[in-house]
Amino acid sequence: MGPIPSAWNARPLFSVADEIDEKNVGLIENNLLSLSYGSIIRKDIEGADGLLPASFETYQILEKYDVVWRLTDLQNDKRSLRTGLAGERGIITSAYLGTRPRSIDPIYFAYLLRAYDLTKVFYSMGGGLRQSMKFSDVKWLPILVPPQADQFAITKFLDRETAKIDAAVVAQERLIALLAEKRAATISHAVTKGLDPDAPMKDSGIEWVGQIPAQWGAGKLGYGARLQGGFAFASGDFQSEGIPVVKMNNLSRGSLKLHNAVRVDEAVAVEAFALAAGDIVWGMSGSIGATGSLGNFAVVEEGDLPCQLNQRVGRFYIRSRKVDPNFLKLWIQSDEFYRQVELAVTGTAQYNISSEQVEATAMCFPPLAEQRTIADAVLAKLSSHSKIVERAGEQITLLRERRAALISAAVTGKIDVRGEVEPEEQEAA
Repeated sequence: MGPIPSAWNARPLFSVADEIDEKNVGLIENNLLSLSYGSIIRKDIEGADGLLPASFETYQILEKYDVVWRLTDLQNDKRSLRTGLAGERGIITSAYLGTRPRSIDPIYFAYLLRAYDLTKVFYSMGGGLRQSMKFSDVKWLPILVPPQADQFAITKFLDRETAKIDAAVVAQERLIALLAEKRAATISHAVTKGLDPDAPMKDSGIEWVGQIPAQWGAGKLGYGARLQGGFAFASGDFQSEGIPVVKMNNLSRGSLKLHNAVRVDEAVAVEAFALAAGDIVWGMSGSIGATGSLGNFAVVEEGDLPCQLNQRVGRFYIRSRKVDPNFLKLWIQSDEFYRQVELAVTGTAQYNISSEQVEATAMCFPPLAEQRTIADAVLAKLSSHSKIVERAGEQITLLRERRAALISAAVTGKIDVRGEVEPEEQEAA
């Protein structure tokens, strides 16, 4: 924590806030709240994970400006934001610690706890390995208490400055979302209409594709490529050393991430399932959607080798005279392909699709030379999009780091913000 301004005090938590012990007996409150990403949000009580109404009698009642702490799963989850300020009255699970500030500005208090949260203070508290803590475990936590006028100045300053940063983050996130939409549209148009806007067209015979250039063909994907399923290694074969095995979680929207891959001994490896540079591998199980594992894909690079193909991950074998590998890579990212996949999948909690079902989906087949031209043009365009997205992501990271540093500096007195707040803001406070 370091030195603090001379007018500030450090007081134990129990002297500035009380633990909430009011339960929702008689179901007097039905505004269900939840702590999500450091914010307390509303949830639909009718769809609350199948809980019976009586279950909500054990929930605690929050008032506006109460502060909630999630002090559970401390050893396994070290990334979540664990505190949040209630913006309204409601109920929240009693698995969380609810506190009610009484001699400290609640908004300043919430900012201070966010600074503690971001610097991982809660993980180092107490003795031994703790999965969870109660109020009695944190009651002696030092709370920095500036003079009341300083607390107001800090909250006004942080409200204003974090709002600016949050707006900048939203702008970058919108840019990323816009580029994702543009990327999808670029791919879909290129693999179904080509690059020549004046090309004569004909009906493809595929309802969701419509017309295609007259010189193109349309047929089953299996006409151009075969999908080989992976090998079912025994779980006892997996170890920390040896040859990496490509599983669903190693696919990362175009590339392999093998730093956390399970491995098998060379004696266990199967030659028929050894991957080669340039192989396109594709997820055949899991959740569906833009971030789902079913439909996730990767292209194997030289630096990934040697590696083996695990079950429920498929490898496309290209029939070289029928389809260009880069065109196929674009096709399996298109909405036209994925729409067919969604119709073919089976299962409920986890969706699955077979090699035969994938090969039976419809695909557009331009002449091979045109496939290469399309792929070269589109991949070059997508590369420039990816660089913009990467820069936007880096900007978001920097903005969030600045936000965290600003909060920490203000609530610990490392910067004096009193001169940064207009008198009318102080009076409004």
